[in-house]
Amino acid sequence: MSVVFRGDDPPYPPVSVLSRPDRENRDRIRPAEHGRKLRTILVPWLAALAVVIGLSACTAGGSSPVTATSSGAAAAPSTAAASGGTSAAPGSAAPAGSAAIVPEASTLQWKACGGQLAGLQCASLQVPLNYADPGGRKITIALSMAPATAPPAEQQGVMLVNPGGPGEPGRSLAGDVAGGISPQVAATYDIVGFDPRGVGGSSPSLSCDPNFFKGVRADYIPANAAAEQVLINRAKSYAAACEQRFGWFLPYETTVNAARDMDQIRQAFGVKQVTYYGFSYGTYLGQVFGTLFPSHVRRMVLDSTVDPTGAWYADNISQDYAFQGRIEAFFAWAAKYDSTYHLGSTAAQVQASYYKIRAKLKRTPIDGPNGPMIGPDELDDTILLGGYLNAVWPSFAQALSQYLNDGSAEGLNVQFQQWGAQSENTFAVYNAVECADVSWPRNWAKWQSDTVHVYQTAPFEAWDNAWFNAACAFWPVPGPAKPFQVNGAKLPPVLMLQGTLDAATPYAGAQDAHKLLPTARMVVVEGGGNHGQSLESPPDTCVQNYLNTYLATGAIPDKPGLVNATCAPTPDPSPLSPGGRPPYPRAWEGFAPPYPPHGRTPQKADAASPARAVAGVRALWLLLAGAAKTAAPPRRLGLRPCVPRPIGSSGGGQLGWQYVAR
Repeated sequence: MSVVFRGDDPPYPPVSVLSRPDRENRDRIRPAEHGRKLRTILVPWLAALAVVIGLSACTAGGSSPVTATSSGAAAAPSTAAASGGTSAAPGSAAPAGSAAIVPEASTLQWKACGGQLAGLQCASLQVPLNYADPGGRKITIALSMAPATAPPAEQQGVMLVNPGGPGEPGRSLAGDVAGGISPQVAATYDIVGFDPRGVGGSSPSLSCDPNFFKGVRADYIPANAAAEQVLINRAKSYAAACEQRFGWFLPYETTVNAARDMDQIRQAFGVKQVTYYGFSYGTYLGQVFGTLFPSHVRRMVLDSTVDPTGAWYADNISQDYAFQGRIEAFFAWAAKYDSTYHLGSTAAQVQASYYKIRAKLKRTPIDGPNGPMIGPDELDDTILLGGYLNAVWPSFAQALSQYLNDGSAEGLNVQFQQWGAQSENTFAVYNAVECADVSWPRNWAKWQSDTVHVYQTAPFEAWDNAWFNAACAFWPVPGPAKPFQVNGAKLPPVLMLQGTLDAATPYAGAQDAHKLLPTARMVVVEGGGNHGQSLESPPDTCVQNYLNTYLATGAIPDKPGLVNATCAPTPDPSPLSPGGRPPYPRAWEGFAPPYPPHGRTPQKADAASPARAVAGVRALWLLLAGAAKTAAPPRRLGLRPCVPRPIGSSGGGQLGWQYVAR
């Protein structure tokens, strides 16, 4: 549809250098029927080094009822030992070996996974396409499992895990969690990952236009009405392609149905209750599951929580402001190390350098093997990851410096391949779910007006975010008028983990969710800007201790209010030395993506578990490689699902694999 401009002046103000988020006025953009939206892509954080490097005790910024062991994983405490600062969860500690939680009559047929999931067990489950017609057409959900290795009397049943999205494959997360939590705790759970409907190994696997992300795209920031119309037409075409190829599937590709699929997984295991552990968009999926099936939840961990009242249009706007703050933090960090990167000695100068690079790429994109590959959009998509995870700041700053100061595109090429390249399957499912979950504005003038307003003070993500979701303005399946109403009143105690500076799931929205979950207790990482607070590498020992205590015993922080416990964040990274490599371990070389090994040193009880034994070997490999730390980012929460990406050095060598929430 056409957009009216005032005279010859396009309503696209120039980037305001280090402008602050318009916190006072942003709520006027927020429709009453929506809340704040977020790009959930959260992704789980790899914890390989946590298993081989000893963890220090919690800093003064936080406290924990669990002590760290020399193996680097927090020991599983007894309920009594966890009494300091936590309270036991009534009803959450079902008798060990109880048929209510431990699978004894599963109908799933498990076999050893191959390829990228080698070491885990795999199965599939047929579920109804349409739950209003349970006897009708079926679709298939792909599952994985890191099985419990503890004696049956000590086992705690099934733990379903989800990394975010929507649209992110989730089977590899079973290995992430098995290697990232305490070995003693992990041994007591059957840790189960799954590719949600439409994703990855599930069938059908949604794909609307396989060529949608090929080549350099038109600039996200339109220079005039004609340029904007090009991008509007692109969004319309994508929505039409999805209807043409998967019109039969789109009405049923919703978060509510994904939650129902989770309950089908529970039933297939033959248990009455499951534990759930979700990141980013996975926290929204957990809230919906808990609202629909509260009696089927034993425990629930929500890491980096989506505001359910903002699904999904207004949540995206909130993300724009939050990402501006995190990108400015990256600019300030690079300025601190100007002697290394030479991008500017102030945050404003670094930002100016960034937009100078962006303008150059618009004029002359970087070529790839099949023609132009990196333009301004591809640069933005890559550097956006710095808003999710500070561990990528050194490699990003180095790549930008090489391009600006030396004329070398090698670093940007590597970073784009690792972090910026898009998965069309995840994009298709992302749109299908969010567009059908709830209604979106159908008048493009509304989108344009709001985006122009946001751009004035939060330019980095404003148009990028708008175009990533623009297909919802033309989606063939209209969603309900209001978001799903979350009600956690009947849930058992829930553990929430949240950073105050998280851009993908802003803190205020997470607290909005907290208010709808009266049994939840939140551990707040004060000053934490990374998206995903648990399973970090290097780990936040304080957070890990709260997590392990809860999973082991059900105990939660007992401080009243909305902030029930606090932890300090992990520190910002150090800069790369000239010619150095990013702070990633040289690990997993020769292993196919996207499912890296996730490891901890195997315990005796794990000897029969190939997944955990292999993970331990690879964890030792990490240690011998002399790795300093591992980053495992998520990418766009609620907006873009997480996808695996290779880790590389500035010289182009592959160092391993990580997950990015896109």
